Amino acid sequence: MELAQPRDLGQDLALGKRRHNELCRQKRVFNARNRIVGGDTEAWDIQVRDQKIKEATEKARHETFAAEMRHNDKITCILEGRERRDKRSLCKAINDFQQSFQRPETRREFDLSDPLALKKDLPARQSDNDIRNTISGMQKFMGEDLNFRERKKFQEEQNREWSLQQQREWEDARAHQRCAEDLYLKTRLQFDETAKHLQNLESATRKAVCVAVKEFNKSQATESLERKIQEKKQEQEDNVAEISNLLHGDLLSENPQQAASSFGPHRVVPDRWKGMTQEQLEQIRLVQKQQIQEKLVLAPHPPSQSPQT
Repeated sequence: MELAQPRDLGQDLALGKRRHNELCRQKRVFNARNRIVGGDTEAWDIQVRDQKIKEATEKARHETFAAEMRHNDKITCILEGRERRDKRSLCKAINDFQQSFQRPETRREFDLSDPLALKKDLPARQSDNDIRNTISGMQKFMGEDLNFRERKKFQEEQNREWSLQQQREWEDARAHQRCAEDLYLKTRLQFDETAKHLQNLESATRKAVCVAVKEFNKSQATESLERKIQEKKQEQEDNVAEISNLLHGDLLSENPQQAASSFGPHRVVPDRWKGMTQEQLEQIRLVQKQQIQEKLVLAPHPPSQSPQT
């Protein structure tokens, strides 16, 4: 760390003064509003004074105009109030004059615009037989007679009587309907009781029928079983008889008599002939032997040859 000498302090002070002076100079030179260096200050003062005089003159002029406008507004308000009072007075005077000397009923054409003309005029027809009640006038239509109120009252009374009568009839109908419903309910209950009784009878009858059918089916089954046993036994007997017949019959025993023809004993039926019997075969052999012997007897003997020596 260096120690400050008095000479250094003097230099720093001088340097600070120069910097301060330079800043002041720059403000005087570069600030356009406050710069007076190189300018005519007197002329500037004159211009500022003229500008202030001009502004004061304009302000006084505007204040004069404003005062004049306020004065004119007051005069205008006074005149408008006077005009309204005069107009109101004139309208009142005109109305008083018209009410006194120009009443509507005194005009010649008042009957054309009289608001009470219809009330003052005669009705379109004073009775249903009025002579003014012509067809082209169309003043009377069906239901538009002068006795309309009495007729309407009579019709209302008649409608009331009809309504009461309909109400009584409706109550009677409801009573009859209730009676019919009660009768229907009683009849329905009786029918239900009868149906229940019939159902019980039907159930009992069905049970009896089921028992009878069961017994009948049981007897039928027993009869069927016995019949089957009998049929089986009969079938076995028939089979035994058939077998016996077949065994002792002409077909299996090959009886030669069945092949005998009706044309003679020397002829046979081909589809029944089973061949010759042993007796026939023996007889044929015997005949053959006899024929051979006869041929041997009838045949000549050849000459005997002497033996060669």
